[in-house]
Amino acid sequence: MSPRHLTSVGPHVVAVLALEPVVGFDLTIPPTVLGAATKADGTQLYDVRICGLGGPVRAGAGFNLVPDYGPEALAEADTVIVPGTYIHQPRYDGTLPDDLAAALATIRPGTRIASICTGAFVLGAAGYLDGRPATTHWERAELFRSVYPRVQLDEDKLFIDDGDILTSAGLAAGVDLCLHLIRRDFGSEVANRAARHCVVPPWRDGGQSQFIEHAIPAEGTEGTSPTRAWALARLSEDISLGAMAANAQMSVRTFSRRFKAETGQSPGTWLLQQRVRHACNLLETTDLSVDRVAHEAGLGTAASLRHHLRSELGVSPLAYRKTFRAG
Repeated sequence: MSPRHLTSVGPHVVAVLALEPVVGFDLTIPPTVLGAATKADGTQLYDVRICGLGGPVRAGAGFNLVPDYGPEALAEADTVIVPGTYIHQPRYDGTLPDDLAAALATIRPGTRIASICTGAFVLGAAGYLDGRPATTHWERAELFRSVYPRVQLDEDKLFIDDGDILTSAGLAAGVDLCLHLIRRDFGSEVANRAARHCVVPPWRDGGQSQFIEHAIPAEGTEGTSPTRAWALARLSEDISLGAMAANAQMSVRTFSRRFKAETGQSPGTWLLQQRVRHACNLLETTDLSVDRVAHEAGLGTAASLRHHLRSELGVSPLAYRKTFRAG
């Protein structure tokens, strides 16, 4: 399949549908992040259009806004994004108001459709998510399942890319989704440049866990924070799960369970993430060879570093250094 957004002439047109009461933070993410995606000469790669169903749109944070476009923008879009919204019918009844249903019906076949946070309820009510994987804010997962039982909901994901339909978790996960769209459309270099402009991390894997609220360990119990600090101070060394558990004076099983409860990640996943981050920092701030960076980050060999950097960021160590090297 050749998506229209990769073959059309001119900027990729994105319609961001503001449905009141809209989540104001979510609404600003696409124009901010996608608007930062440019060619090397500064040419804009996206034409982001905020649209509504007509008239001012009330935000949930106590202000109104007037979109530049009406619902006709949906029919002209290559990508439609629905930000978080507190709209009642999709959220609680699984139905669409007549004006919203009519607007969504104008979206052309083949258009890519995405949601941020509770925008997934609108996609669910429109039938876009039936039988498909999706995510939304973890606090709304139980409600979402009760209203849309046919959707394969996974609230333990930052975003899910299912081809022509994408969904993201709450709030800041919308930034990850938009950076993923840029990377998918125009490559890592453009996405990383946009991330740099927005002063956000260039990449968080869609499969990374949401920061789901966990019970705080009872007062007086030993947490894993001191062990995390211990590990960060010796990333160049061989750090096993057993060594981390011993440092925390816990059994491996207890340590693993408590570590996951406190961080949302397994010790192994967290440690690898810290090693990659340290390697990126060394590539940005030092003249160390790739072999030396791999050793200092505890990734072993240059081949291992290349594998993890390509897997997680889509670039080679040298390409990363060239893109992000200060000065």
